[in-house]
Amino acid sequence: MVRLESVQSTRKIQDVINLILAALLFVSPWALRYSNETPASWAAWVGGVAIAVVAIGAIVQFAEWEEWLTMLLAAAVIVAPGVAGYSNVANAVVADVILGALILLVSAWELWAVHHPVQPAQRT
Repeated sequence: MVRLESVQSTRKIQDVINLILAALLFVSPWALRYSNETPASWAAWVGGVAIAVVAIGAIVQFAEWEEWLTMLLAAAVIVAPGVAGYSNVANAVVADVILGALILLVSAWELWAVHHPVQPAQRT
């Protein structure tokens, strides 16, 4: 029998990780000193806030669509430097690609965990 609270706490851990990564994305323009680069800064701020809002919603009440939306937002953060034209801002590219990839991976991990719950060993 799988303990429901352990499955839920694992999901909450993943959502908290995504919330932390979203906060890091949001502060990256100041921390990595590219806040004067308007498109790069706005991409980090908007992406960070959007991902944080979805992560908070998932912490409060999990729904699978939230993880798919987070993965879509993370993919948008990853491609933003090329699409928005700031691929020459190295610090922004590094922050967007690394944090976006981590957020995408954590969301994929959560979806995998939902569809592949760990089964406890059978007692004989």
